[in-house]
Amino acid sequence: MNLFGMIDQSGSAMQAERMRAEVVAANMANAETTRTAAGTPYQRQHVVFAAADGDGNFQGQLLRHLPLLPLLPATSANPWVASPTTAMNGTETVSSGVRVSGVVTDTAPALKRFDPGHPDADAEGYVAYPDINPLTEMVDLMGATRAYGLNSSAVQAEKSMIASSLEIAK
Repeated sequence: MNLFGMIDQSGSAMQAERMRAEVVAANMANAETTRTAAGTPYQRQHVVFAAADGDGNFQGQLLRHLPLLPLLPATSANPWVASPTTAMNGTETVSSGVRVSGVVTDTAPALKRFDPGHPDADAEGYVAYPDINPLTEMVDLMGATRAYGLNSSAVQAEKSMIASSLEIAK
């Protein structure tokens, strides 16, 4: 069991959730922005997460996280058993986690509101506002905050396990 690898996984998740919270905060701050540098209303942004390891697929993740049985050698007759440092395909295991694969722009059309006195109103008196619902953004922010807090708790628990294992070794 690699406790430091678990800290790396939680740390990568914390970084990804921090980025998600920053993007949500930017969305909330620009909910009423009718004109950007491009001359269009602000477009809502979304964070896309991906697996941080090379394969990034579910099967690779499943095989990587199966319980490892170091007492039984990995053989072709028993493919579900691997040594603690070798993955099922014979390569060295790497710490997996999560990463931000990108920030994408929402393609939802702008909302039109009648406000003929607004400087960005068109000829008919309508202003194009971003399609951002503050309630949805708050729920996203709460989700990012909770996920960040849970990963922080996991890091604290892992640190406690490491300290306990050092006490046992004395």
